[in-house]
Amino acid sequence: MMDQDVRWHQKLNSFSQALSQLNSAVELAQQRELSRLEKQGVIQAFEFTHELAWNLLRDYFKFQGNTSIMGSRDATREAFKAGLISDGEPWMEMIHSRNQTSHTYNQSTADDIVDKMSEIQKKS
Repeated sequence: MMDQDVRWHQKLNSFSQALSQLNSAVELAQQRELSRLEKQGVIQAFEFTHELAWNLLRDYFKFQGNTSIMGSRDATREAFKAGLISDGEPWMEMIHSRNQTSHTYNQSTADDIVDKMSEIQKKS
């Protein structure tokens, strides 16, 4: 049990660092137009941060005794039910965006996702 406690705390630290980097990238996108390469970097940071987020939630719930989490949607729903997430809709939108980035790549999709991240950051 102690290993699980340490594991989700380590993931929390990694997630916090990744989120900070993603926020910096989104802030830059709000200040000026990003190059295509920079947008790809923002998308990669988003994908990495999203993956850490749902894995962190899964490990947290495992530590709490809930082993039913199978994917990011399950993790998001459980986190919303538990009050860890106050608004589940942006999280579901992030899952949709993450799925778009992992299955296809085109510039329009990348632009839309960078714009969505800016909107989400403004709301938080």
